Amino acid sequence: MTKPEALHKTGDLPDHARQSRERKRAEALAMGVDEAFVSELVDRFYTTVRADDLLGPIFARAVTDWPEHLARLKQFWRSILHSTGEFTGNPMRTHMALGQLDEAHFARWLNLFYATLEGMEASEAANREVGTRARMIADSLLTGMTMQRTGLSGARAGDALPWPTDTAG
Repeated sequence: MTKPEALHKTGDLPDHARQSRERKRAEALAMGVDEAFVSELVDRFYTTVRADDLLGPIFARAVTDWPEHLARLKQFWRSILHSTGEFTGNPMRTHMALGQLDEAHFARWLNLFYATLEGMEASEAANREVGTRARMIADSLLTGMTMQRTGLSGARAGDALPWPTDTAG
């Protein structure tokens, strides 16, 4: 899948948006979170996820082309961590289509993610930043999915999800 051409052109952004993207990328790079880091993180993490008893079967049913899926996930994480703007899609809709994912699924996903980060021996700052971003994403998805099923009573569905080791919620 190719990206819309407009997303390739950071020169089309207003100055403040371009400067914000540049600052975010510089902060990530200063922590050692470069494109190679993102690629290795995604590859390692989803190797672990695919072998997991709880999450593996879900991904086995949902993903038919792993190289394409991994490339898409790398775009997603570069967009999150470097503010590249290259990812287009609707993660909420994608996860809703998987069925009844609940707190246990997202907690397992996060714990595997945190373990992968720690195994990469990244800086403490990188572990904290990337782990916190992962938790925010998991919280957002779980909360959105729960609210779809239960209404406003699900608005705090992600509160009990684990945090990276050194960042208490």
